[in-house]
Amino acid sequence: MKKIFLTGATGFIGERLALRLAEEGHLVHALVRDPEKARRLVHPHIHKFAGDLSNEASLKAAMAGCTEVYHLAALAKVWDKNPQAFYEVNVLGTRLLLDAALELGVQRVVVTSTAGVMGPSSDEVPLVSEDSARQSDFFTEYEATKYASEQEIIARTHTGQHIVIVNPTRVYGPGFLSDSNAVTMMITRYIQGKWRVIPGDGKKVGNYVFVEDVVNGHLLAMEKGRSGERYLLAGENASYSGFFAQLARVSGQEFRLFRIPVAVLLTASQLMVLWNKLTGAPPLITPNWVRKYLYHWRVDSRKAERELGYTLTSLEDGMAQTIAWFRKL
Repeated sequence: MKKIFLTGATGFIGERLALRLAEEGHLVHALVRDPEKARRLVHPHIHKFAGDLSNEASLKAAMAGCTEVYHLAALAKVWDKNPQAFYEVNVLGTRLLLDAALELGVQRVVVTSTAGVMGPSSDEVPLVSEDSARQSDFFTEYEATKYASEQEIIARTHTGQHIVIVNPTRVYGPGFLSDSNAVTMMITRYIQGKWRVIPGDGKKVGNYVFVEDVVNGHLLAMEKGRSGERYLLAGENASYSGFFAQLARVSGQEFRLFRIPVAVLLTASQLMVLWNKLTGAPPLITPNWVRKYLYHWRVDSRKAERELGYTLTSLEDGMAQTIAWFRKL
């Protein structure tokens, strides 16, 4: 039995990972910032420790005696009233956590980043891999700060600290419904007849990865990952139109969908930002997020498959499992 420290245990991926580790017999020390969210996290092998990434003492108390660390906590929202918060959590928080791991002699660390740091694909780079040079500026504070954190992590590994980075794409699957599970929310709203839009012309491609594959990818990265390397945890590349066509076939429910031009979405997002300035109401989406719809996000997971033994679930099978789970709720 290992003693394992985990941040982000109340998140979509983190909750599944914490439960998997506990079910395998390991003792999980879960850092918990919001006790209300942690009420779902119940297992005799999961011990909850109050704290957050800005509190060095709480990090060390929760991490004491652990030989492995999974760091999944991050600020991944569309918008925050304090833009500096992304840097404080994603860069400074990660730095503090890794300092604690080094001081306490933790043997191995896996840090969860995002495929978004590598940027969109293009005619010149039809499939983005871990070694692809980014072709565009960062669209969001989230992407920019996760990239900055990755650079610090890689520099640390050159001095001997063992850290592996994993980069999931658009994650979906069974789990609590929240902003961090947006693709699953889209699937469930569609089968309820509440989702009727396709962003843009429907031709732009994204990559969709099943949550259990991402959990497996974390475990494999801890076991086999090379320090200083990053691994794309990807699934199937599909256009928006292809995604919803697949969803209609798998669910047996076909609804008329309306394509919303990116220009319309951009105008709407600009109005939301203006409304925020007038009222303080957070925008549902920002112009920079909308601009991501102008690009393809095709991803290649062959490095993780080759080096880690990572396998992926087809979009059809993943959708079927997600729909079956939701219909039993």
